[in-house]
Amino acid sequence: MNADLRSLYEQVVLDHNRRPRNFQHQPAAATHRARGFNPVCNDEFTVALKVEDGVIQDVGFNGAGCAISTASCSLMTEAVKGKPVAEAERMFRGVQQLLTVGDAGNELGKLTILAGVRDYPMRVKCATLAWHVLHAALAMKSDTVSTEDQGPPPPAECAIPEHGQEGHKP
Repeated sequence: MNADLRSLYEQVVLDHNRRPRNFQHQPAAATHRARGFNPVCNDEFTVALKVEDGVIQDVGFNGAGCAISTASCSLMTEAVKGKPVAEAERMFRGVQQLLTVGDAGNELGKLTILAGVRDYPMRVKCATLAWHVLHAALAMKSDTVSTEDQGPPPPAECAIPEHGQEGHKP
């Protein structure tokens, strides 16, 4: 990643962490809801959606997480609001591919900024949590989504220094 792109990635993550969009917002008459947890770093979010006629009319989230997980959740809520459910599911698959394989084509628009997370492999699960919670909410799954359901077991301890500190929460 070149220096300009890295700087933009950092700016976007910091902005969405400091001022997360749709945070602590619960849509009136939410029709879909799911909770997710990343046990490696203790990121935890609940996403609520109001879906009408196959379109996500409103979305919000609450919880606590590191800067990357909060920013990813904020970006996700902005991206899916007003979109058909099928398009939100395509975004979910695209972000998954972007963060795990490295290429999602040109389908993701400004969400491609999340590609910067690939430079920090320990943070990929932080960035994907929101998207797995969205996917679970759309599928109306009642079980808590865990990032550990998504791949190999994590190391015994999180190697990210800021996790577990007071500054961890948005």
